[in-house]
Amino acid sequence: MESMGKKKPRPRRSFTSEFKAEIVELCQRGDRSVGQVAKDFDLTETAVRAWLRQAERDAGTRSDGLTSSEKDELAQLRRENRRLREDVEILKRATAFFVKETR
Repeated sequence: MESMGKKKPRPRRSFTSEFKAEIVELCQRGDRSVGQVAKDFDLTETAVRAWLRQAERDAGTRSDGLTSSEKDELAQLRRENRRLREDVEILKRATAFFVKETR
């Protein structure tokens, strides 16, 4: 009885950038509403609207967030930063070890 009326959560899906670009193009043409495009392709309206916002950022018509290339660069810099922090920690431990050994 508890599960009556509750939907199972949809498994997370991933889409290619080409597919997203096609959906964005369909929405920007203006033939159909965002909701209709989402319904026609069995997508959530929230996802389609997020793709539209990102496409606008990438095109320079919107400035309320990072472009795709900026997001990629940020992710790369965060990975590099994490690796460098790990390297520094290893060097600190090695230095402490050798200081103890030389005493």
